[in-house]
Amino acid sequence: MKRSAIFLLLLFALLAPAFGTAPAGHDPKQRSDAEIEATIRTKLSKSKIGKDGFTVHVHNGIATWQGTTTIMQHKGAATRMAKTAGAVQVVNNIKISDEAKAAAAGNLNGQPRRVQVKTSPTP
Repeated sequence: MKRSAIFLLLLFALLAPAFGTAPAGHDPKQRSDAEIEATIRTKLSKSKIGKDGFTVHVHNGIATWQGTTTIMQHKGAATRMAKTAGAVQVVNNIKISDEAKAAAAGNLNGQPRRVQVKTSPTP
């Protein structure tokens, strides 16, 4: 077999899935909105951020978060949770309390942070 024929066969094998029967823009690996939302709710119930009382809704693969938190990192954790559950996009409308904003600003005042070093007892 000639090199050009082998090249064409390999090219066809690589490109064939791109011309399959799935509609344009449809990812067959994409989970349904209900599946994504159920996964997020399960993760939320097992997580520390579940105590914040956030609500989440998924539509067209886009997860939308609502709620308020006193811990700044919980907002980012919610976004990561939705992404790992299969959301293609996340709209994070979680508000951070003034208390959390003040605590974060206090951490950035230029003073060195205190470090705690935990040591295990030596036998």
